[in-house]
Amino acid sequence: MRETQAEGEAGSVQGARRGTRSRDPGVTTWAQGRCSTAEHPEMAGNLLKTSSLSVRTKLLHQTGLPLYNTSHGFHEEGLKKKLQQFPGGSVDLQKEDSGIGILTLNNPSKMNAFSGVMMLQLLEKVIELENWTEGKGLIVRGAKNTFSSGSDLNAVKALATPEDGMALCMFMQNTLTRLMRLPLISVALIQGRALGGGAEVTTACDFRLMTADGEIRFVHREMGIVPSWGGGTRLVELLGARQALKVLSGALPLDAARALSLGMVEEVLRASDEASCLQEARAWLGQFTQGPPQVIRALKRSVSSGRELCLEEALQMEKELVGTVWGGPANREAIARKGKFNK
Repeated sequence: MRETQAEGEAGSVQGARRGTRSRDPGVTTWAQGRCSTAEHPEMAGNLLKTSSLSVRTKLLHQTGLPLYNTSHGFHEEGLKKKLQQFPGGSVDLQKEDSGIGILTLNNPSKMNAFSGVMMLQLLEKVIELENWTEGKGLIVRGAKNTFSSGSDLNAVKALATPEDGMALCMFMQNTLTRLMRLPLISVALIQGRALGGGAEVTTACDFRLMTADGEIRFVHREMGIVPSWGGGTRLVELLGARQALKVLSGALPLDAARALSLGMVEEVLRASDEASCLQEARAWLGQFTQGPPQVIRALKRSVSSGRELCLEEALQMEKELVGTVWGGPANREAIARKGKFNK
């Protein structure tokens, strides 16, 4: 099957982020995920001239190009038909006038485990958030004082072959990577237990808040598998390789105190009931979302670029983002205010 231009760019950019060899003939070496152009300085200039920024921007910033496609043997529509056979629960989205979204995993009879339909709905809600231009922040939570216990075992039992498992892996990695790349500052509100896939979902958020009785646990070892929704990779980024290996191989329960000491969560909330916890999370997130949406969203994109792209591409992206806000309304108003103070 012939590879499309977008798919080729996807492979090139993903190779850059992993620190592997790119298909771009102008870039031959990579060091710790960054483009290495020290030996051949002309490469940096060539990269800046030849990089298709529009395609790379789409790949990084949620315009619908996934990590996996048919070139990787992933056939999304076929998997969706299988997932539709497992109903139960819902993923609900509330968009507030303040620019804060509330994404709720709602299947309390099964500790908010993801049914097949919920996995499909999560993707739908992420796409809706990608197109919410007034959004600035996102709280991801579970209904009824529980975050999520991961996958519904009914769906897991039915998707029993290695091929099914890899297809589901690619689907959920696509979805949670798009969640992570949203131009919204996101926080997981962890009440009760976040187990297995639920623990993986928390790592796709920028921050995590936890109640005093909360628990995060990667139970994959006990299920005879490894994290498959991208949570293992993101956990290494959050905790470092040594601590991540301990957490995963030991299937360690992380209570609030331990999660805080490891840097897994930002704060332990004072509240314990559902309504008060949500209000406390709103207030915590609000300190990072003050200001116009275009500025907050540009800041999040800048950080995402710095984390995922090689140095030259990240700098180029930063330059493009400057052009979206420099001389804009917020910038002009700030300069006018400072001018008054200097008189």
